[in-house]
Amino acid sequence: MASDPIYAGIELSALLPVLRQLCWDSAAILRAYARGTTPPFGYPPVLSVSDDPKSPVSAADLAVNEHLLSGFASAFPGAPWTILSEETVAQWPQGTPIEAEWLWILDPLDGTKDFLQGTGEYAVHLALVHHHRPVVGLVLLPELDQLWIGVLDHDHAQAWCESPSGERTPVTFSVRVAPAELIPVTSRSHRDDRLEPLMDALGVADGIARGSVGGKVAAILRGETDLYVSLSGRSAPKDWDMAAPEAVLLAAGGAFTHADGSPLLYNTGDYRQAGCLIASHGVSHQALCQAAARAMASIDPDFPL
Repeated sequence: MASDPIYAGIELSALLPVLRQLCWDSAAILRAYARGTTPPFGYPPVLSVSDDPKSPVSAADLAVNEHLLSGFASAFPGAPWTILSEETVAQWPQGTPIEAEWLWILDPLDGTKDFLQGTGEYAVHLALVHHHRPVVGLVLLPELDQLWIGVLDHDHAQAWCESPSGERTPVTFSVRVAPAELIPVTSRSHRDDRLEPLMDALGVADGIARGSVGGKVAAILRGETDLYVSLSGRSAPKDWDMAAPEAVLLAAGGAFTHADGSPLLYNTGDYRQAGCLIASHGVSHQALCQAAARAMASIDPDFPL
């Protein structure tokens, strides 16, 4: 890199090693809970639901959350940022943006149902947001030993995948462009009745299902799929679902917007990322958004994009 980007007064070269270690620690914790083995770092085992008032997945959530928060505090004491985690969101007043120029948005376990069902399609999300937009994102896929990292700054953007040994592999978007060739990645667990007619209207190919938004975006980054559409209202994904995957996708040269072309905004006072959201490898993004907006005008004219 020509220069070392600085975030909240901390150079990227000092930030990334800590984030990497926290992510791989989180992978070890989650895999232990998933397999019923003793978690590392002294976190308590949960042998069955009856052994603890919390479910095993809650224990895994909370253990990773504690590890991340304590890791940030230890490595960066006094750093001028605030941390919002899905597990600690209740401590913040609803309907009001958090007063922070720099905000970490964490999801210790994205894809809870997949974690419980043993599909392996769960993730950990870490995103640094500056003035409502992500500038750094990490998406950890523990069962694939993949850590996707995206960095955005004024001079350049870069994204890559790392193994536990630190070996890097590049993003490999597909070369598919025509709508009929584009392969969507869809949700295993969350479906809106309007999604199927929307996908039919877009004229894309048959899709594949993946758990976790991070897992869906990673499928685009690997070139296995080309687009992901989130269509929802009250049950919309939240800031912590979208911020890290979006950061990595944008840093790789992809796109993630509302169907009307407007950007996703974070820490607005409403954690929901509602509407018709489209993530893609970027090449066909504008055409996809325009087609989706036209289709939604017929499918549900009152649906906010």
